[in-house]
Amino acid sequence: MSDSVLFEKYGLSYKPGSVIFSEGDTGDKMYIIQAGRVGISKTIERRQHQLAELIKGDFFGEMAIVTRQKRTATATALDEVSLLAFDRQGFESMIEKNAKIAMNIIDKLCKRLQHSNGLIQDLVRRNVRASIALGLYYRFNEKPEDEQYLSLDQVTKDIAANLDVDDATVGEALSQLAEGGVVTVNGNAIRLKDKRKLAALAERMGG
Repeated sequence: MSDSVLFEKYGLSYKPGSVIFSEGDTGDKMYIIQAGRVGISKTIERRQHQLAELIKGDFFGEMAIVTRQKRTATATALDEVSLLAFDRQGFESMIEKNAKIAMNIIDKLCKRLQHSNGLIQDLVRRNVRASIALGLYYRFNEKPEDEQYLSLDQVTKDIAANLDVDDATVGEALSQLAEGGVVTVNGNAIRLKDKRKLAALAERMGG
């Protein structure tokens, strides 16, 4: 089938900013981009995070025709977008006629999985750091203004237990806060240096 015949049969067009599908939607189609860019985003900790920006030749939404599960992310047209939309039957018909397309899809699926795993791990690390900042903020908030210091050993153990992470993870986050001028660490004492910065970090997690 030529590109024009495929588009005549399966083609769809979207304007910039149009939502192609939303996270949680029930779906029965996958899409292959013919022109334009599509953003793939997911809600994590009540915030929208862009996971990928797809271009011509890329595909998305394939899990809807493989497992028929609900959409796990939101797809948005970033500019004028032309797509081919296939339900399960249409997709099977297309790849039966073109083994090259099937191999291309398998190759891209493997690369996408590796990339997504890296993104998820990075987001988890960021959320852990933000949670540690929030825990530290609460502890300093409970102290009188003239006693803005905490026991490093105790706060490390407490926060690690609350977040179910190891002491080293908390220690690394505290070191980063010290490097950023938010706190100072001397011996077993951790002192608040910049309350505004810590409040801003805590607000990102709490809000």
